[in-house]
Parts: sequence; structure tokens; C-alpha cells
Amino acid sequence: MYVCICNGLTERRVREAAAGARSVSGVYRALGTRPQCGKCIDCVRAMLPGCGSTGAEAANAAVPASIRA
Repeated sequence: MYVCICNGLTERRVREAAAGARSVSGVYRALGTRPQCGKCIDCVRAMLPGCGSTGAEAANAAVPASIRA
């Protein structure tokens, strides 16, 4: 699943970067990029260690229930 369309970042790449990061900006630094439109930030934050949410859960939380069904 793509987490960040602007930068072409997949969930796998973000998870790998998040494993060694303590912040969203740390994840983007590790990936050599930065947020563009910002829609991915909540999803990236959810993948940081200790946040307890998967990328898919965070992505679905941002989509209205009427559209998810």
C-alpha cells in the first residue's frame, strides 16, 4: 500500500524508516524526503514505534465511513 503518493512511499519503506525514528520528521529524513501535501502525516505517525496502529488502520480512519463501506 502506498502511504505517501507525493513521494511514492510504500508502507514497507515507511515502516523500515519508522523503526529507527522517533518522529514523523525523522522518518522523512531517513527516507531522504519531506511531506508535500501532508495527507500522509497521520498514517506515518501511526507507524512510529509505540503508536499501536497499522498504516491501513490509520489510512481508513482518515476516510469517512460512508466511503469505506
